Amino acid sequence: MTKSYNEKILTTLDFHAVLHKCAGHAATSLGKELVEKLHPSGHFTEVKKRLQATDEAVNVDRLKGGAPFGGIRDIRTAIHRARIGGMLNPAELLDVALTSQGGRRLQKFLEDLNGDYAIPLLLELTESFTDHKPMEDRIKQCIDENASVVDSASLELARIRHELRTSESRARERLEQMVRTPSIQKMLQENLVTIRNDRYVIPVKQEYRSHFGGMIHDQSASGATLFIEPEGVVQLNNRVRELKLKEETEVEKILHALSALVSEVADPLLINVETLAELDFIFAKAGLAREMKATLPLLNDRGFIKLKRGRHPLIPADQVVPLDVELGNKYSTIIVTGPNTGGKTVSLKTVGLLSLMAMSGLFVPAEEGSQLCVFDAIYADIGDEQSIEQNLSTFSSHMTNIIRILREMTPKSLVLLDEVGAGTDPAEGSALAISILEYIHKMGCRMIATTHYSELKAYAFDRQGVINASMEFDVQTLRPTYRLLVGVPGRSNAFAIAERLGLAKSIIDHARGQVGEEDQRVESMIATLEENRLLAESERHSAEQLRREVESMRQQLESERQRFEEQRAKLLEKAEHDALQAVAKARREAEEVIAELRRIKREEGSAVKDHKLSELKKKMNNAVPELRSKSGMKSQKKADRVEPGDEVLVTNLGQKGHVVDIVNEQEVTVQLGILKMKVNRTDLELVKQASAQKKPPQQSTTSLKRTRDDNVKMELDLRGANVEEAMIEVDRFLDESYLANFGHVYIIHGKGTGVLRTGIQEYLRKHKHVKSYRMGNYNEGGAGVTVAELK
Repeated sequence: MTKSYNEKILTTLDFHAVLHKCAGHAATSLGKELVEKLHPSGHFTEVKKRLQATDEAVNVDRLKGGAPFGGIRDIRTAIHRARIGGMLNPAELLDVALTSQGGRRLQKFLEDLNGDYAIPLLLELTESFTDHKPMEDRIKQCIDENASVVDSASLELARIRHELRTSESRARERLEQMVRTPSIQKMLQENLVTIRNDRYVIPVKQEYRSHFGGMIHDQSASGATLFIEPEGVVQLNNRVRELKLKEETEVEKILHALSALVSEVADPLLINVETLAELDFIFAKAGLAREMKATLPLLNDRGFIKLKRGRHPLIPADQVVPLDVELGNKYSTIIVTGPNTGGKTVSLKTVGLLSLMAMSGLFVPAEEGSQLCVFDAIYADIGDEQSIEQNLSTFSSHMTNIIRILREMTPKSLVLLDEVGAGTDPAEGSALAISILEYIHKMGCRMIATTHYSELKAYAFDRQGVINASMEFDVQTLRPTYRLLVGVPGRSNAFAIAERLGLAKSIIDHARGQVGEEDQRVESMIATLEENRLLAESERHSAEQLRREVESMRQQLESERQRFEEQRAKLLEKAEHDALQAVAKARREAEEVIAELRRIKREEGSAVKDHKLSELKKKMNNAVPELRSKSGMKSQKKADRVEPGDEVLVTNLGQKGHVVDIVNEQEVTVQLGILKMKVNRTDLELVKQASAQKKPPQQSTTSLKRTRDDNVKMELDLRGANVEEAMIEVDRFLDESYLANFGHVYIIHGKGTGVLRTGIQEYLRKHKHVKSYRMGNYNEGGAGVTVAELK
């Protein structure tokens, strides 16, 4: 603990009350003990580490609802006693086992969680855990959940207890036989068997005591009933007693052995307990943050404080007024002026208490982005410190405290002074207050001071790095709003309040005449500042509202733009899918037409060559349109006037051909490969005009010959082609070779990566004209050539 954080300052700023709330969130007495010992730290690195640990626990609490601390007890006393050879009772041994088990469970919980969220500090703590499962298992084998030693703890104990139960049963049976005997029942006060001094007895009436031998162990309060152990069961009861002593001896032997196991791991167990205490302490801080809806403050060590809607943690949420304050940037001292009951002291305590909480590793009840400084010390002189024992006045008490502060403070300290200079003559008090504030200000400390003296308003106005502040007061309702207004000095409001309450105007005017001209100018200046502040605040609210509306519209437009892009992408994808389906359908239909033409050719002897059909199929494949072409497409000329021989595009078929004849003004005959068809002029686009000397192409008709064509070669060189291009060429080449009656052909694809070879061979395996295929021999080109044998 830093020496400046004495108990008086912590009590003055209500720090212990916050710790009491925090202790309520600890799951174990171990954690509560650490919470109660918590003190602020003046070391920046230490405070950052404390807050990081709390932040990790807050995230675990948010994700998992807290950590499992069930079964964990403070077993330090038991461990110390076991270490010096003492015997632990069954309850203590059970607590040791459950606490050790709870540590392992907590360690696994944090290790599993580390995959979802980074918790390096919490995991670093668990690294000191040691596993004592054999010790736990042995204790649980011997002691049940009710802290009783079980029969199976040892073979000897099991034997003793079995014999003990048998002996007890025999003693009871002997007495129950006597109780059921009619001649004896009349001598008994009640027909039952009971126990006195751990021995089985029966209740006998006083007048029949001589009828029973044996021992009298007790009598009723009235003396009418004697509890007698009949002579016939004395030996049985003696045996029971003997066995119970043996049982106690064996149980002690077992407990000594278990205590020895605990003693062997005493030091690691104590480390485990200390680690569990630290983890419980950290999660207690996280629980307090959840209760207060607190946030992680930004830290600095340059004396800067910026609270955004900071709240005093001990004031109910429905009553507290948030505090906005900045200190240590443009100004290092704030002088708060104004009347009593306005909330000056609460504001002072809020700044001090939230600083202490942050320096203790606690989250603070303020909005995200609030900044707090790690001071080397916080000093406070708040409240009436009058001491009857020391016979000191209020002024003397305050001066004594302030003198100590002036002696101990450093430029890195925070000083909070309430009603500085109060309790003495106003003129002397204000002069002394100004001198004290000036001394602290020149020291470079961060300071917030409250005062009644109007002279301090002028002091704050004239000094660089010092600023006035006041607590807002609503003259209309005659009530303070408890809002701190930085930059606006406080007004007395005495005349306004008196006028609102109905005091005669003549009296108020006379009172104003008693106030000095300088004071009136100051009050007028303050009133003007207050009006300007209210106007500026109103405009700020309007601007903020407008900014929120613009931001909302921007987000809405961005959302709509994203939806538009998503819809556009979906439409393009659908269009592409529909186009692919249409092309596939057209290709299937064209292949059916070609198959039908081939059938007609074979059956009816049509004068159409098969290699022409293959060329047509290649043209059809090349005619597949490129999808999503958005630019670079050449617009074709509409065929308003076409002449025979012109190359045209039939738009509804997507095929190119040549004009053969002009039928009429609406239709022309177009040659599409081996087909002639009439096409409407509106379905034509001019691709290329025929030259004047060139005659329109005529369809060549020859007889189908299944003889070798001189233009057909036995090899096809595909080196440099991609797989898709190669498949088209291979299909055409096989058709021509088949019609030319070739027995086998050579397809040159090269070695390369093997992709082209694999694609070609897979295609050959399924082709209808191919009987088999093989790799080329050494003199045929080897792996760079595939030889296909045709049917």
